[in-house]
Order: sequence, then C-alpha cells, then structure tokens
Amino acid sequence: MRIKLLFLFFSVLFFLSCSQEGIEEVVAPTTTMEVVDAEIQGHGEEISEEPSPVVLRAQNWLAQIQQPNGLLESSENTNFVSLYDNALAALIFTSQGDLERAERIFDFFDLRREAELLQGHGGFFQFRDAAGENGNRSWMGDNVWLLIALNNYHTYTGNQRYSPLAQELETWIRSLQDEDGGLWGGYNADGTRIPKVTEGIITAFNAVAGYDAFHKNILAYLKQQRWDIEAKTLIASPETPAYNFALDLHSLGYSILKDFPEDVLLMADRYRTTQTATVTGEEISGYCFDEDKDVIWLEGTAQMAFAFQLAGMPSVSDELLAEIEKTFITSVSLEASSGIPYTTNQGTTYGATRLWDHADLTPALSSNAWYLFTKLNFDPFELQREKEIPPSDKFWLLEATD
Repeated sequence: MRIKLLFLFFSVLFFLSCSQEGIEEVVAPTTTMEVVDAEIQGHGEEISEEPSPVVLRAQNWLAQIQQPNGLLESSENTNFVSLYDNALAALIFTSQGDLERAERIFDFFDLRREAELLQGHGGFFQFRDAAGENGNRSWMGDNVWLLIALNNYHTYTGNQRYSPLAQELETWIRSLQDEDGGLWGGYNADGTRIPKVTEGIITAFNAVAGYDAFHKNILAYLKQQRWDIEAKTLIASPETPAYNFALDLHSLGYSILKDFPEDVLLMADRYRTTQTATVTGEEISGYCFDEDKDVIWLEGTAQMAFAFQLAGMPSVSDELLAEIEKTFITSVSLEASSGIPYTTNQGTTYGATRLWDHADLTPALSSNAWYLFTKLNFDPFELQREKEIPPSDKFWLLEATD
C-alpha cells in the first residue's frame, strides 16, 4: 500500500526541514479559495447552499498552503510534497471552480513531461521537496490520481488544455500491465520494479477511460490474485497474509467498481476502533488502516464516509463526518484555517511500521481533501464508473462456484 512506503521518506524530510533552526516560514496568500455557486460545466448538481463554517475553514487551509510554484505541501512547514496529495487538491479546486489554483498544479507537472514523465522508466516522482526538487521513486498509484484529476478538469471545464499530458500518463500506466493482467506499482529510484498494489490497480481501472483489454485483464487478475472468495472482498497481497485485509480496499472497491456489494462497507467494522485524539483530547470513533486497530486513520475514515454517502447511507456517513470534525486543528500560521490530521494518535500505519512523528499533530492535505469530497458531494470517480463491463467479468457478483 502507498502508506506503507510513505512514512520513511516523509520522516526523513520532516526531520531535515522542520528542525527548530531549519523551518522556513510559509507566507499565507491573501486570498482564499473561491467557492462558486454556479454549476461547473458537466459537473453533477448545482451547489445551492453556502458551505458551513467548518468546511470554509478546511477550504481556506487548503488554498493557503499552495506554494508560488503551484505545489501544496502535505502538511504545513514540512518541505514535503506528495503527487497524490496534489492531485487531490487539484480535484477539490476544480470541483469548486477555483480553476486557477488547479491549473497551477497541472502546469507544474506539464512543464516536467519531457524531463520526468518521459525519462528513464517513466512516471512522475511520488515525493519531492516544496521547491519541486529531489524527486523520489515513480509510484503508479499517485500518477493514476493525477490522471483522474486531469480527466475531471477536462470534462468539467470543457478545456482540453492538458490532453497531451493526460495521454502520456495513460500510456505509461498501460505500459505497467504484466502478462497476468496486474499492474506493477512503478519504479524505485534504483530502477527496480515496485510490486503490484491492489489499491493502485483498482484506481487505474477507473482512471483509464472506457473498457478494453486493459480493463478486462485487470479484472481477471483481481479475480485470480486479489479476491477473497470466502470474505467476498479484495485483499492487499497474498504475500502478507497477516495484513491481507486493508480498509481502503473496502471504500475504494465500492466507490470504483460498479455494482460492488454494499456489504463490503459493513465488513469494514473489522477495522473499527475508538481512540483519543492527541491534540484535542476528544474520544473518536473511526477506522484503522488494518486489523491491529491501534490508531484511527482519518483519511481512510473520510473515504469510508464518502463510500457510505455514495451507497445511499447518509446517516452513517454523517456520523463518521461528525467524529472526524472533532479532530480539527486550528492553524497557528494561516488565517481562518483548520485541518484534519492524518491520524488521531500515534501508532502504526498499514502493517507494523510506525507513523511519522507529526501524523497526529498537524493538519494533513489528504484527510482534508477526502472530508471535502464528502461534504461538497463531489465524486472523483463518477466520470469513469459507468464502464460497459460484461456481467461475466464482474467477479464480485459471481457465486463462488462460478
């Protein structure tokens, strides 16, 4: 999973950039994110209500952490930038009509197509510093999210400005498909291939438009290699049986695969836990990354709220959102801004690896973004969910004997 490999690089950059002597002050922009009332071209329903104060503070936080080069740090003053997080931010900006902010993110990557995406093994770097330098590894799943953000921008604006970038991303993603239908997770800095990651594979299934041999082969791979027939749920990896089950495969599986059984969301109770938030001292109920249940993963809990909303269970979604809202941390450096940390408390990520030191202490871009997707009724997967999948390929609907 992405988080399993995120913590080490994040921790190193955090300690390098956030020592008492080394913190560089981020000057907050004087403007906040524009929230438009008019319908964006091609986008779902018209926004008819003013966002609540807590939503506005989350939006303000997101807008004010954007750097002059267009990038957003994953948390304040960390000198750490994630491709995934920036794709999420671009989706939020696009959904709210703040196209200039979204375009600044896209422009950063568009200018690096030749030097980065099309060089060596390909793909954009998963991590870099706030200046956009010192890139590290090319993670398939994060590049997939950039493609999802571009597809949404092109559809909702009617502007095909970044079509060459989107096409080159799709070509690279398709190139990662193995003979068994699975997708390699990308490439490490030393050129070695990253193993196949279920989360990234199902997200790529959505990101690449249409339904062709690429998609059919993905479903064949998932059925053979990543589907637990007894539990009727996707698994992370047969190589890690102790951590076969992972929260995001419930929420993302349901959100991405058409007609996926709603029961998979209820099965996520296996990760449900109650913890005390480090900063606020509030007792919070939510979901852990996995079955060790030692922390509440707030990004993942927001993903579950999103999936329950999509499934037509608003009361369950609202209950989770209310729990998440107990964890908001007011920014000390940004005006009228608050954010949700990555986790409620310290503990382990997916697997047995420790979280970085400030995962529970500072607002995190990914947690804020998934909270806002849900509160603003924005579905990043909507564009490509309605694929023409033959019923025989929908393994999640077939009986165990089929």
